[in-house]
Amino acid sequence: RMITKLVEHGRMGQKTGAGIYKYDGRKAMPDAEVAALAKIEAKALGVKQIEVTDEEIIERLFYPMINEGALILEEGIALRPSDIDVIYASGYGMARYRGGPMWYADTVGLKSVRDAMYKYRERYGDLYWSPASLLEDLVSAGKTFDEWSKSR
Repeated sequence: RMITKLVEHGRMGQKTGAGIYKYDGRKAMPDAEVAALAKIEAKALGVKQIEVTDEEIIERLFYPMINEGALILEEGIALRPSDIDVIYASGYGMARYRGGPMWYADTVGLKSVRDAMYKYRERYGDLYWSPASLLEDLVSAGKTFDEWSKSR
């Protein structure tokens, strides 16, 4: 519905100088008008708006990806965590400073990833938030994906 509302307001993206963002040339900038429209739509739909921290956004985007990587390793679809990282960094354009999802998981700590997944599972249900067996096993053993890879 939100996209329909934006179109109704003549916000067609870069070609009109405004869409989800306001544009200065090709530079996208947040727009208060979109935030106001979102607030109206949320109220009309009975959706409670909440503040979400940058940390929560990163966790909610990356942790299911990390968990899926663990499932891929469990199933033998990829042999090493670094294989998954290369695909994300080179194929999907993931920010190189994050090093790929599996490397990122090792840097933040697998226990932190697993514990956050429990928190989100409690809040949002099982769909994306049930930790893979490999993730659980590595947390129990106090190991990283890198250590797991080197021990195989």
